[in-house]
Amino acid sequence: MIDKKHIGHEFNAFTVDVEKGRLKFFAKAIGETNPIYSDEVAAQAAGHKTIIAPPTFPFSLSLEGEDSMPVVSLLNLDIGRILHGSQEFEYFTSIYAGDSITVSSKILDIFDKKGGALEFVVLQYSFTNQDNVAVATSTNTLVYRNA
Repeated sequence: MIDKKHIGHEFNAFTVDVEKGRLKFFAKAIGETNPIYSDEVAAQAAGHKTIIAPPTFPFSLSLEGEDSMPVVSLLNLDIGRILHGSQEFEYFTSIYAGDSITVSSKILDIFDKKGGALEFVVLQYSFTNQDNVAVATSTNTLVYRNA
């Protein structure tokens, strides 16, 4: 069983620079064709200062720390038993090319179902830009199979 003493654990924050090429590549990878995600002129014509990050982009930022999945190390989980249960995003303002985003995360909850056969770890990620403005949060639920 995953020890519930880890509820509230905060992982080390880190900062990631958001580059235009990275945003264009991400948009292409997810099949996003709206030019505001890949063309600066189109983004500016739509009222943005430059290319903006496509939806779900913050998730890729959360993998940029020294350890891409520190929860696995902290909880001593076998990565082969982890399933992605859910992912939710709340956006407050846009992430732009040229931003420096600080990513912080913590464990919100740990619980089990089916008599402990399935354990759940709920993680919250916060994304803040270089002006100390919160741009997004994400809640991710991992499912750990014990059976």
